[in-house]
Amino acid sequence: MNETSNQRPQRAKRSRQRRVHPKKSELQQLPWQQLKYVDPPTEPLDQDGVERIHHTAMRILEEIGIDFLNAEAKSILKTAGCDVDPGADRVRMDRSFVMEQVAKAPAEFTITPRNKERTISIGGATAVFGPVGSPPNVTDLDQGRRVGNRADFQNLLRLGQAFNCIHFHTGYPVEPVDIHPSIRHLDALFDMLTLSDKVVHAYSLGTERIEDGMEMVRIAAGLSSEEFESAPRMFTNINSSSPLKHDWPMLDGAMRMARRGQPTIVAPFTLAGAMAPVTLAGALAQQTAECLSAIALLQVVKPGIPVVFGAFTSNVDMKSGAPAFGTPEYMRAMQISGQLARKYKLPWRGSNANAANSPDGQSIWESVFSLWGVTSGHVNIVMHGAGWLEGGLVASFEKFIMDCELLQQLIYYHQSVPTTDDDLAFDAIKEVGPTGHFLGCAHTQERYRDAFYSPILSDWRNFESWQEAGSPQSHEHANRVWKQVLADFTPPHIEPSIKEELADFVARRKEEGGAPTDF
Repeated sequence: MNETSNQRPQRAKRSRQRRVHPKKSELQQLPWQQLKYVDPPTEPLDQDGVERIHHTAMRILEEIGIDFLNAEAKSILKTAGCDVDPGADRVRMDRSFVMEQVAKAPAEFTITPRNKERTISIGGATAVFGPVGSPPNVTDLDQGRRVGNRADFQNLLRLGQAFNCIHFHTGYPVEPVDIHPSIRHLDALFDMLTLSDKVVHAYSLGTERIEDGMEMVRIAAGLSSEEFESAPRMFTNINSSSPLKHDWPMLDGAMRMARRGQPTIVAPFTLAGAMAPVTLAGALAQQTAECLSAIALLQVVKPGIPVVFGAFTSNVDMKSGAPAFGTPEYMRAMQISGQLARKYKLPWRGSNANAANSPDGQSIWESVFSLWGVTSGHVNIVMHGAGWLEGGLVASFEKFIMDCELLQQLIYYHQSVPTTDDDLAFDAIKEVGPTGHFLGCAHTQERYRDAFYSPILSDWRNFESWQEAGSPQSHEHANRVWKQVLADFTPPHIEPSIKEELADFVARRKEEGGAPTDF
């Protein structure tokens, strides 16, 4: 059967998506690739609904204002023509000013880490995933729940490097609390830049931490200052202190990143019913106002700097006040956030969140709903994509593996379905006819290895075989997988001279005291 010239590229494209087959105990996974959307996004609101949320966000900025707890930021905005209350932190912005600034930001951009083959695209019809970031605790089936430490921090970094469905590091996959806060960022970034070659994040928590972060990324990539500043090499994420407030250290870090050409995600943490109105429309209007106000500031600081429209609107349990994630409200809030981001022609960020206390059924259905909400809305960057438990208070080794299964399946699901003559399989259907089966036909035999998605965790044995194997549960299988991945781990290459330069920088900054703390 002959393929036409326009059919051959389709088949070639599909073949590139095929699974990397393992050798010995090697992890079986999809090749490195970003998720690429082929379906239209889900859009719950009509154009009038989107405009009403936008209009309310602009009214918040014009009539109520946002508190900027940073004197430099207020001075910059005042010079730009914003209304800054004398002797106070409140800043009001005209909608025409806000939209003029937002329009300067690019709709798409790339971030290039020290390994250029791990470059990621942010925006458009693509999505990337990062693991959990910043929980103070960690857990696994063997040792249980414990305070974060450097050994677990390093092992979670290794998992993030090993899995192709993880494209960047959200931050610290668990806080290494056993390192003093004044120097924690130095050791943590050293580990991140030597145990991985993927895109890294630095925290905007004070001047020294963000400046040290940028310098360490520059050194790790072997770049001059000019080369580092010529294109995005890393990113930071800032959260507003909802309601209607941006604090000093995050604004300071974001402005410093902008001046050196590095992107910032602006992600309000708006929980409907607590830190935002109890209604989704009201919470989304507040989220939009908080986000765009900081984006406008960054565009004044450096016109055209890449930024990301961050969305984290969920709701609280009105019985207990506890945050709830993976809810119907969260799914709708994310889909509508996608509509708003597209209105402003900005990339947007979502999260894979859940409120479960263990890697159980609840953790999975809430993660499935979270991921479906963001990907059906065409999210571009997903933080906390693997390992999140307890509303972000715990990083779980088992949940990390379970989430990677979900991420892989989403990447696979969002591939186009080829319809070449070979895929339509007319000759195979003719060969088998109404009395045979397809298991033994040539068409199947040529393709069976790569015909379908092959999972990391799903157990498809019949009940008797499963029972004979000890009736293993998914989280138990995940426990075995992460241990095997760590046993097989090989660090990515880094030039010895660059690693030595990084170590010297860390040692010098430690001697200088690192970053000031309250301790």
